[in-house]
Amino acid sequence: MNKVVIAFLPMVLFAGIVLPGDSCQDKPAGSLHTEQLDGPYVLYQGDKVFVKYILDAHGTKTVKSDSMALAQKGDISLTVLTDEPGKPFTVKLKSQLQNEETEFPDVKKQFIVSDIEGNFRAFRKLLQANKIIDENLNWTFGDGHLALTGDFVDRGEQQTEVLWLIYSLEEKAKAAGGYVHYVLGNHEIMNMNGDLRYLHQKYKDHAVLLNEKFVALYGENSELGRWLRTKNVLEKVGDILFCHGGISQAVNRMNFPTSKINRLVRPYYADSTYKYDTPETDTLYSDLGPFWYRGYYTGTVKASISQVDSTLSAYKVNHIAT
Repeated sequence: MNKVVIAFLPMVLFAGIVLPGDSCQDKPAGSLHTEQLDGPYVLYQGDKVFVKYILDAHGTKTVKSDSMALAQKGDISLTVLTDEPGKPFTVKLKSQLQNEETEFPDVKKQFIVSDIEGNFRAFRKLLQANKIIDENLNWTFGDGHLALTGDFVDRGEQQTEVLWLIYSLEEKAKAAGGYVHYVLGNHEIMNMNGDLRYLHQKYKDHAVLLNEKFVALYGENSELGRWLRTKNVLEKVGDILFCHGGISQAVNRMNFPTSKINRLVRPYYADSTYKYDTPETDTLYSDLGPFWYRGYYTGTVKASISQVDSTLSAYKVNHIAT
């Protein structure tokens, strides 16, 4: 029997870096900074990798930057703070990043989470309470699939840590025969394209300290930015269709498979011009698209039962989770 657990806010419809680098010779480069406030931010420039932290030096915020050759990327291990003092976790940088597949059949058990919005504590406790991870943030869900349906950034004060936790759990899940699906919501895309209306002020201030525009921290020359660009806005996992907002009748009429929808939207994640090369792409980025659509829950035009049934039929699923 397939098992699905839905947690937190999703709705379901049924019908220290460790571097062999060239800085800070008096201690291991990037060893845990007890005064660390934010980071790490991994940025690429030419044949160099830079790892930057915001530190608290006796009440004054400062920047620490480590660097190493790009060829040594595989040696980088990051230290990331949590909501619990003295209990950081480590993250190994992935050797390569690839765009996610869009359909995953034969999934026996799933756990679904949405809208964490930078709240690391809530995310951690939720996963631990449901035996997805242990007290050391290691994967304990076996061959289960963890599905994250967007809006894990903005509003909260620990979105950097939330993203690195998801990043690290992906590899741990795969090693156990499981999987982590991270479907982007409108807030991830807003962070990439520079719409920072809901970003916590802390991150705006820290970008200034880092001498970077915030979008560069999630840009094509950053590890988190490159990683986010591999994610989809629509996935079919077992008999469940995942997206952040929903599937409008306009998207139903396109009759596009999940792979084509993701292929159309991916090049524009960081685009702030709102000029798209096809009418379909324009629709997908409008309030009728899968990460902005709210017709299942709010709005003047509510989704009808027949509309939902059409989506279920088109994608050959029994459920839609947002």
